[in-house]
Amino acid sequence: MKHQFEVIARSTDVDMIGHVNHAKYLEYLEWARFDWMKELGFTMEEMKRRQLMPVVVHVSIHYRKELLIDEKIRIFSEPTRLGGKSAVLTQRMYDRAGNLACEAEITYVFIDAIKRKSAPIPEEFSAMFEALESKKQKV
Repeated sequence: MKHQFEVIARSTDVDMIGHVNHAKYLEYLEWARFDWMKELGFTMEEMKRRQLMPVVVHVSIHYRKELLIDEKIRIFSEPTRLGGKSAVLTQRMYDRAGNLACEAEITYVFIDAIKRKSAPIPEEFSAMFEALESKKQKV
């Protein structure tokens, strides 16, 4: 399931060189991930109810193009790999002209909010990755 999220670069996001600061890219990607999870039904309230927390354990990001103030940015997020207790989400960020500005792979685990230890990935997430794999095999 590919998810789209949009954001506008604000004046407070720009650094001394006049483009969006590299750390803001990570923040935009996080906003997109939370929006994606909310769309899947994993709101903060639902995560608290389940006593689960998604935790980023690795980020690999490739900055390709600068983004400027007032730029309309589109971010696409999609699941790419599922491990035993971790999952990888690929995110791509595009400028208003449709040029790739950055791409990132985010590895995360779910942890039990009480025990503070890794927990099994929720079935809804596993099913999403399995559906993706089945599509790949049919192609």
